[in-house]
Amino acid sequence: MEDLIPSRLATLGHPQRLAIFRLLMRRYPDRVAAGEIAAALDIRPSTLSAYLGALMQSGLVTQDRAGTSRRYTVALAQVQDTFDYLFLDCCRGRTDICAPTAPHPQPGPAAMPDRKYNVLFICTGNSARSIFAESILRDWADDRFTAYSAGTKPYSELNPFAVQVLQDKGHDTAALRAKNVAEFQGADAPVMDFVFTVCDQAANEECPPWPGQPISAHWGVPDPVKAEGSDAEKSLAFQHAYGALKNRIKAFAALPFDQLDRIALQRAVDDIASVEEQA
Repeated sequence: MEDLIPSRLATLGHPQRLAIFRLLMRRYPDRVAAGEIAAALDIRPSTLSAYLGALMQSGLVTQDRAGTSRRYTVALAQVQDTFDYLFLDCCRGRTDICAPTAPHPQPGPAAMPDRKYNVLFICTGNSARSIFAESILRDWADDRFTAYSAGTKPYSELNPFAVQVLQDKGHDTAALRAKNVAEFQGADAPVMDFVFTVCDQAANEECPPWPGQPISAHWGVPDPVKAEGSDAEKSLAFQHAYGALKNRIKAFAALPFDQLDRIALQRAVDDIASVEEQA
């Protein structure tokens, strides 16, 4: 381990390699195709290949194949080992000087507090998927969660197909509107306990850390706005997106918050990314 640490730190010392690592951390547990990484970070494929090779050689990133596509994800165990080494060796385990790093579990960790939680769903346009998630959580568990949604675009508007799906499912759409994330980053904004990205593009974007270090996860869902064909075929794409998000949010709301500490809860919300629409 000691021999690997200098290599890993040197690898992350390069701005673009660090940007790739940060993107893959934001997208975890997704496996991201090389082409998507190159497009998101505006890196030439040949240059990206060299950067990814360095990250894999240092043990921070792994690769697999899906057909002809190469996909990448962080090697989370090795990343955690690196952080643990820095904390325990360099900082000597002193929480007074290393507190800004991720908290480490203590004996008998406390469960999450029993209170109402603020949850923010982020997409690029806040026109469909994040609006679905906000509406579903609000109607499913309004007594335990305050749901919000926002988009990373400066301006957007609700998609009419999305509004129709919500109305058909019995949701009240009168107060819904497209919002920008800037509304939730000011001094007067509510403090978030959970922040979920529900589209890959939003997760790929660089965003400043959220105040209070909320638990975050990426629950990517295919963009129904991009569906082509007849109105019926487009509507079906929105129905599928709604169904996938509904099942993930039901799984989230069913988590035993009173039995989970922050670390266990983070793992649980990461696992929910694999929950798909059920018939």
